[in-house]
Amino acid sequence: MTTRLTVAQALVRFLAAQYTERDGVRQRLISATWGIFGHGNVAGLGQALVEYGDEMPFHQGRNEQSMVHAAVGYARQSNRLSTHAVTTSIGPGATNLVTGAALATINHLPVLLLPGDIFATRVADPVLQQLEVPYAGDLSVNDCLRPVSKYFDRVTRPEALIPAALQAMRVLTDPVETGAVTLALPQDVQAEAHDWPDEFFAERTWTVRRPGADPVELAEAISVIRSAQRPLVIAGGGVHHSRAEEALAEFASATGIPVASTQAGKGSLRHDHPQDVGGVGHTGTATANELARQADLVIGVGTRYTDFTTASGTLFAGDGVRFLNLNIAPYDGHKLAGMPLVADARSGLTELTEALQLHAHRVTGGYVDEYTLDKERWEQRVDACYEADEPDIRPTQPQVLGALDALVDESDVIINAAGSLPGDLHKLWRARSRDQYHLEYGYSCMGYEIPAAIGVKMAAPDRNVWALVGDGTYLMMPTEIVTAVQEGIAIKMLLIQNHGYASIGGLSETVGGERFGTAYRHRSPSDGSYTGAPLPVDLAANAASLGMRVLRAKTVRDLRAALEQARAADTPTCVYVETETADTVSGAPPAQAWWDVPVAETATRASAIKARELYERHVSTRRRHL
Repeated sequence: MTTRLTVAQALVRFLAAQYTERDGVRQRLISATWGIFGHGNVAGLGQALVEYGDEMPFHQGRNEQSMVHAAVGYARQSNRLSTHAVTTSIGPGATNLVTGAALATINHLPVLLLPGDIFATRVADPVLQQLEVPYAGDLSVNDCLRPVSKYFDRVTRPEALIPAALQAMRVLTDPVETGAVTLALPQDVQAEAHDWPDEFFAERTWTVRRPGADPVELAEAISVIRSAQRPLVIAGGGVHHSRAEEALAEFASATGIPVASTQAGKGSLRHDHPQDVGGVGHTGTATANELARQADLVIGVGTRYTDFTTASGTLFAGDGVRFLNLNIAPYDGHKLAGMPLVADARSGLTELTEALQLHAHRVTGGYVDEYTLDKERWEQRVDACYEADEPDIRPTQPQVLGALDALVDESDVIINAAGSLPGDLHKLWRARSRDQYHLEYGYSCMGYEIPAAIGVKMAAPDRNVWALVGDGTYLMMPTEIVTAVQEGIAIKMLLIQNHGYASIGGLSETVGGERFGTAYRHRSPSDGSYTGAPLPVDLAANAASLGMRVLRAKTVRDLRAALEQARAADTPTCVYVETETADTVSGAPPAQAWWDVPVAETATRASAIKARELYERHVSTRRRHL
């Protein structure tokens, strides 16, 4: 039997019938579609979404990139088992997807992109917004999405939709390969009718695998763990993707091995778990980084070992240090010349725990006492950063986080991605649940927070979801506030005004850039530099103009009251607070490990010369682990 539908109608019906299943739990794979319509998709997918609106929920966006961010936030909160599709017109609508696609792919988070494309039949050529390439007639701007997509196809014939759609679902549900998936849809093909086999629209369930470890690799892993004197676990985002938090807690409790976390892995253990030693790497804690420097075995669980985690190859300094990498992706399992243990994080940790318990293996009491004492000392530093002895003064950024920390419980979710906040949060935040700490630091994309908060709130409607936003990030992409207001999605936004790019300003100073071009200030009348008065920008008024309720806080006391009001609100609510200017220190502890940002090899200015001397000292400590 067949049913005659357009390509767009067939695609919508197909997507509505796709499901995932893991651990016996089944849910829709594509639970909704975001869209902004133009001539490239309005008559195809636009019409199809009207035709089958009862099968496929639709959400209206304001910016194509932010629609992808919302879908990614939803997918992460849904443990990668459910996501959204995003449709745009051709041209600028499609190219606006590139940043969001890169973010999704880098973070291994599934999202389906459905950009319109030029006419397959070339009857209208060049079409409006078409990029003409003299040497290749089959290229369009959508080819920009190829390098940032885990799967890409251009559906130039109706018949081609079936294999393309099935391949797209395969990649979206693959725990190793998942990321952005792009099906470019020529606008004429979208509207073309075809007789489709009814089997194409039957419900289909995609099982998300949990592969166990190879017996030989497992035996080698057990042997190397038993022989280590100072092992350290590095928990990455794969722990969360696998829902392996309980398995990690059991492993850590059984063995006494301390657990440090990357930005993506923070919250793998609660902050008060005896084996949790906090963030690791450039933005990590002194406790975790000192353990990393002296470790003789680093057990990476679901981590990519980015330069922030390894301190650009300078952190793991122990003589003869070895790496054991439990990862579902073989590529990541072999990093740092490590011993791979290719398996699902939960499955692999469970197998390791059971085997080590048979040997009654546990690290020495002296090692446990050492990191426990160091952890207590770090917590005292956190308390000092959070403490505000004078409640009627303007807060520092850590004091802002301390006020929020004192208010939330394990049900709250905090979202951040860029600026100076990730460093402060990684060092200071006390994660109370597996998914409270939502940091997008694989791409560290300014503008992610507000749309991602919308996606998270859609996936977890009963939880308080906070978008932590600096002024630089806010100015990048505030438009989805309108969507939150339109849809009645009660996100909370904590908007921190420090008059510039505080994070890059600090970095600029350390590398000899003298904070050039990082402050939001008028030009100086004397030399034309950006050193005049702060810009008279009222971001709170801007948020209010987009429909958000805004609570202004001038002091620590005001901030505590405003945060409490916002948390209780059932409408989108912003707490606006001004901290210090971009050319002052935030108050958080300095970096506990290095990060390689190359410094000018030759210069005449004293700041750059001094920065280069320091850079060369750090570079000399870098090592390749072979």
